[in-house]
Amino acid sequence: MTLLRDEDLAAAFDHASRSYDALVAANPGYHAHLRRSVRRLGLPGRGDGLRVLDLGCGTGASTAAIRTVLPAAGITAVDASAGMLARAADKPWADGVRFVHTPAEQLADAGVDGPFDAVFAAYLFRNVSDPDAVLRTVRTVLRPRGRLGVHEYSLSGRRADRAVWTLVCRGIVQPAATLLGDGPLYRHLWHSVVHFDRADRFADRIGRAGFDRVRALPLPGWQTGITHTFVASRAQDPR
Repeated sequence: MTLLRDEDLAAAFDHASRSYDALVAANPGYHAHLRRSVRRLGLPGRGDGLRVLDLGCGTGASTAAIRTVLPAAGITAVDASAGMLARAADKPWADGVRFVHTPAEQLADAGVDGPFDAVFAAYLFRNVSDPDAVLRTVRTVLRPRGRLGVHEYSLSGRRADRAVWTLVCRGIVQPAATLLGDGPLYRHLWHSVVHFDRADRFADRIGRAGFDRVRALPLPGWQTGITHTFVASRAQDPR
């Protein structure tokens, strides 16, 4: 199977948006893991006076995690899928959250300007055509020493972790998604993870893009070795 990219992937997410939250709800720990990853950004207090970019917000699960952990922060949430974004925007939000329809690579064209104090990206980077270009874009919208948090399926490299991922996808996720008419998207899900960077390689990629203090932190439960939080700071520009 060819991985879905760009407009094809956005269209697949548009179609899946109606049932996406139901499938997510069947994933144990999904929302708690997102909140854990937001906390790992290490931002102070309630987020008073901070600007946070939620890059690839989907139906708003990551936005809700940011809002829960940092209730006083201003949040700009963007996504390339109009269907997913509409689902997110239809949910009840307190003041200080805005949604923008744009691919991650085209933030400036959509009027999404920095500097942000933090950028959080959940389940995004394995889905973009050029992750290095997106990392460079992220760096341009972050303030100096601003924080990057990436919550992503990125395997540890152990064969057992790939086996667990395959079992979950082929035994549970793909059959359910096929019944809902979204089989191609969730077949893409399996392929996108096994073809994406291992956790150590993605951490190296982040460092090469102009970030330092890069850490890859595992998440608990069945996703240990499958899903990681990557945290980093925007490195100072050379003088």
